Amino acid sequence: MLLVATAAFAQRIWVGGGRFYREPPKWVKDADFDGSFVYCRGFYNSVRREAGGQGWSTDYPGADNNFSVRLAELTRVPVKLDDNWQPNYGVVSLTDPLLFRCGILFMEDVGTAQLSPAETRALRDFLMKGGFLWVDDYWGSYAWDRWSEQITQVLDPGRFPIVDLPLDHPIMHTLYDVRDYLQVSSIQFWYSNGGAISERGHDSAQVHYRGIHDEQGRLMVLMTHNTDVADTWEREGESREYFDLFSPRGYAIGVNVVLYALTH
Repeated sequence: MLLVATAAFAQRIWVGGGRFYREPPKWVKDADFDGSFVYCRGFYNSVRREAGGQGWSTDYPGADNNFSVRLAELTRVPVKLDDNWQPNYGVVSLTDPLLFRCGILFMEDVGTAQLSPAETRALRDFLMKGGFLWVDDYWGSYAWDRWSEQITQVLDPGRFPIVDLPLDHPIMHTLYDVRDYLQVSSIQFWYSNGGAISERGHDSAQVHYRGIHDEQGRLMVLMTHNTDVADTWEREGESREYFDLFSPRGYAIGVNVVLYALTH
């Protein structure tokens, strides 16, 4: 018990720059999967750029690290640790068979994504076999149109329609009662625009939490559009005001999503 407690207290919160800045992808490997939670970030190719985005690596790896630390603190979910007792997050190609070892797949800036036919088939198989996908941090109508084009190639919208999620959906009450859908911009945008939270102005003024269910009613895709929930994890240590305004709500949503994904 003492060893476990010591390890938990030793886990570090990323606070910008430093050793995490522009790290190359740390690809998952078979040894990463032992039944513990591993933050799996989906890798994809971008065919366009978005202001403030970095394609697959947006918010990487600070969000991955910090969320894993807080998940271990706030729940009893066993989080995979590396040899230094730090969270063992990883990046996974959509065509890597190890994708099917991930309980939940995170992807960001997906308004820039172009999925190949092989990636489309693999992601479809992952979802239909019980996997869960959460896409976050893509802004405006153009990014939405691009992503919706990609995901409807993965899942036939006639069979699996995209729907707006009501606030009483079970995913928003798995552990914490989420009473409003958080809209939050990146900390850089928030700083430089006097606290504004719509990164594309009027084109992203309305936040959307949308989803796709399987035929048994299980939510298998969550799409948080016109918001950057992951930045509330990545940047939690950089501004007390930003943390107080956004991070507790961002972590509440994240914990709820992971617990839903792992139990459905």
